[in-house]
Amino acid sequence: MAYDRGITVFSPDGRLFQVEYAREAVKKGSTTIGIKFKGGVALVVDKKTPSRLLEPKSTEKIHDIDDYIGCATSGLVADARVLVDEARKQAQTHRVQYGENISVSMLVKRICDIKQNYTQYGGGRPFGTALLVAGTDDDGAHLYETDPSGALVAYKATSIGSGRQVVMEMFEKEFQDDMSRDDALVLALKALKAAIEDDLKAEAVEIGVAEKDARFRRLSEKEISKLISKL
Repeated sequence: MAYDRGITVFSPDGRLFQVEYAREAVKKGSTTIGIKFKGGVALVVDKKTPSRLLEPKSTEKIHDIDDYIGCATSGLVADARVLVDEARKQAQTHRVQYGENISVSMLVKRICDIKQNYTQYGGGRPFGTALLVAGTDDDGAHLYETDPSGALVAYKATSIGSGRQVVMEMFEKEFQDDMSRDDALVLALKALKAAIEDDLKAEAVEIGVAEKDARFRRLSEKEISKLISKL
């Protein structure tokens, strides 16, 4: 139990149990997908509401960080909000200091430094959320996955949340490099539908797209409906 309760205490086999529990919180979150295509990267999130009385637009799973960078979250919503706010601060501070947009990799590393800090000192707990960060910079389009431990990995296509295994199995079979934007989004929606085992509705899906020389933006319900109709 001592290893289980102490965030700074390793178990004899080299594990930090509180970090592993934080990963379990992410696995119980909504299915979140990131996929790269020719000239850009997209984020697709299932934001199906648990009650018909809830306003769908009040739940936000995709966040703007900078003009050309956005992120999607899975896990504890409040934890994610804190990290998103910090990411925005880092992006704006970099712009003021250097007169240019922050690169995607630099931003992700700074966020992961904060996450890692909460695994090394007592009096706190790890963030129970994972982020998929998507954006473009001078080096092209990027998609990063962050972990509650502070680790980061770049992907061509990935998923976090409850439907990760189903989505990744489909991507392993069907993902191709340099897909068109619409083909990539249709594949992501197909994987999302398989993961949630239900029909997709435009109001219950959120999509953000970052393309070269264009600002990060969310697709409208009308655009999402057209993509769903192609399934």
